[in-house]
Amino acid sequence: MQKQYKYYDFIMAAFAVVLVCSNLIGPGKITQINVPIVGTLTFGAGIMFFPISFIFGDILTEVYGYAASRRVIWAGFAGLAFASLMAWVIVALPPAPEWHDQAAYQSVFGSTGRIALASLVSFIVGEFVNSFVLAKMKILTQGKMLWSRTIGSTIFGEAVDSILFFPLAFYGSGEFPDAMLPKIIVAQFTAKVLVEVAFTPIMYKVVAFLKRTENEDYYDTKTDFSPFTLK
Repeated sequence: MQKQYKYYDFIMAAFAVVLVCSNLIGPGKITQINVPIVGTLTFGAGIMFFPISFIFGDILTEVYGYAASRRVIWAGFAGLAFASLMAWVIVALPPAPEWHDQAAYQSVFGSTGRIALASLVSFIVGEFVNSFVLAKMKILTQGKMLWSRTIGSTIFGEAVDSILFFPLAFYGSGEFPDAMLPKIIVAQFTAKVLVEVAFTPIMYKVVAFLKRTENEDYYDTKTDFSPFTLK
């Protein structure tokens, strides 16, 4: 009989909500801030929240194991795919003659099919890399140094996510000079990893609470790491 958890479903829902919102709402605005020493940073507002999905992924894998995280990743993928499809259909529907906000609505929710596909591909690959690396590092570190595997797995996962997304979404599109893409990838990757680092103290408290409350601290010593199963 499969073990029942108190907070697993809640974390799954939170993961899906953060993922869909950061991809559907965030890309609609480009923001610019001045950071001391670093200088002026320009980025899509969604980057401030998207890394939280990786943080939830770290918590799920650390406490419940890779297989439990795999189910959540696929649930998030399905939610993101539906949100993208829904946005595309609604934007494509002809507006009523008396409704004059089509252009504004389209600018916020009208991501191109190419960008939507790039988001889906980079998300699913990046999340599985993140979860896989954390699960393996947990065994390697014998459950010690939580910070090393949460940050380490994020470095790999976010690197894959960024390296896949920007070329798939923008290479040859004319929206950015192709020569700028490496700089954009590095900037986005760095920002995402810094978010993970900033959340590390909170991660320690959440993970400790869940392990104690759920009476679970899973080690993936006999896990089937194929992403194409829900067992």
